[in-house]
Amino acid sequence: MVGDGFRVSQYIPGYGREMSNETSPFLMLDYNAPWNVPAQTGGHRPGVGFHPHRGFETVTNVYSGEIEHQDTAGHGGVIGPDEVQWMTAGSGLLHNEFMTESFSRTGGIQHVAQLWVNLPKAHKMTPPKYQALTRDMIPEVVFPSGKIRVIAGNLRAQFSSS
Repeated sequence: MVGDGFRVSQYIPGYGREMSNETSPFLMLDYNAPWNVPAQTGGHRPGVGFHPHRGFETVTNVYSGEIEHQDTAGHGGVIGPDEVQWMTAGSGLLHNEFMTESFSRTGGIQHVAQLWVNLPKAHKMTPPKYQALTRDMIPEVVFPSGKIRVIAGNLRAQFSSS
């Protein structure tokens, strides 16, 4: 458990492995498999309280559930299913992540993945930033067997008629 709200398994660097050039620039990939969060009482919100970050970014993809973010740089926001939170810690901040009040009250399935990306040396002291990418901001490219959701950069799909 990370805090009392995120049941994570770590895939990067992985059990028994250290961070290395093999995984660079990815520092960690935490996966919170779907689990049924029981309804909370007394206003309790599962999550993790204020803690420090510096020199990297976190990219949080919520598949189900809701997460609310606050940080000491004055940023904050809520993301829900099929939305992404992109936090640049840069020169450093404290932040917290909790399930929203409404999700905590009703409970439900929580399913999240979070990727930690190292910033290049020249950008480690950049001012902290936060952005919530809502469903309507994330373009999708649909294929017969699935879809790609583009959360950074762009995708040019080319198909051959042969």
